[in-house]
Amino acid sequence: MEHLSRFGDMSAAADFLGPGAIETPRYESEILDMVRRRGYLGQRIRAVPATGQPHRYFEQVRIVSGAFQDPRALTFTPGPDPTRRERFVTLKAIYAAINFGLFDVEVTRQQGQFSMLVAKDITDTVQGTLRTSDKAIWNGTDTDLIVPTTFEYVGGLTQINRTASIASTASIIDGLKAEVASLMASEVFDVRPTAIYVNPVLGDLIDQEERLNHRQMPQTVLNNVTGGLTVNGLSTQAGLLPLIPDWSLPNGATGGSTTESGKTDYRAVILSEALVERVYLTTPEPRTFVLGLEGNVATRYAVVLFDSVVFKGKANATQSQGTTESGLTTYSHTVVTVIR
Repeated sequence: MEHLSRFGDMSAAADFLGPGAIETPRYESEILDMVRRRGYLGQRIRAVPATGQPHRYFEQVRIVSGAFQDPRALTFTPGPDPTRRERFVTLKAIYAAINFGLFDVEVTRQQGQFSMLVAKDITDTVQGTLRTSDKAIWNGTDTDLIVPTTFEYVGGLTQINRTASIASTASIIDGLKAEVASLMASEVFDVRPTAIYVNPVLGDLIDQEERLNHRQMPQTVLNNVTGGLTVNGLSTQAGLLPLIPDWSLPNGATGGSTTESGKTDYRAVILSEALVERVYLTTPEPRTFVLGLEGNVATRYAVVLFDSVVFKGKANATQSQGTTESGLTTYSHTVVTVIR
């Protein structure tokens, strides 16, 4: 049995050898799996079919407005024409692959343990593909929705160019509420913020602030995320907005820059979620393909997702049709820097 020598002493596989007893290793049939799957924003936004490559849509940025005149001397004076602007979003691809060796799969099945592993690993690969999408919704490295610079999405932290800052000595809650009020106060666009996304570390800082002020934050339930989620709410001019802790947002220790010496920058994002869309090709969920057998009789599976993400609501009422995309200003969302 020379070919088994690489396994060492086979008796070491037994936990105990003695008179009338041979104890061999056994395992629970359930695998402890606490690996992170989906982010929350990816589950809450709309998925819509793409119109093509690139995906295109129109945005109204101005309507004809009337003017007060002498009621006895009305003068025909045409106002500025209605303005609609064409928008583009380039579709991206996320690809995952996994191989199952025939021999190892059949040994596992014949042992009668972990017979569900193939199905679990395929399902997890699909979930992992969506997890990659969820992280890139915020942090995608591309910088142009029309002419791609990388294979990733243009992340929300890049698309949203309306920003605000809360100083290290200022109230986080007051700052967030003031920015929501500023969004709502637009005379040109009807803005309806629906949620505030924060990294859990920043969410804890907000909770600490309320406790120090001897206030109890109201809570609300998110039913459209896996398993449901109870979160704190913030009373604003837009109503009670959920403070959604999203692990995929960078915190001070993982990607936050430093504005003040000795301080850390955190990010909160005030979103009008109805204006955030994931545009997809064919299906909104990743598709799984069996690619056949390799030379070693391993089965190959591929998981593919064609989609992109767009944070709508980026315009300027005074722009002409020929104004470039770089001159657009976000009016529907805000990225808030919290310095602590």
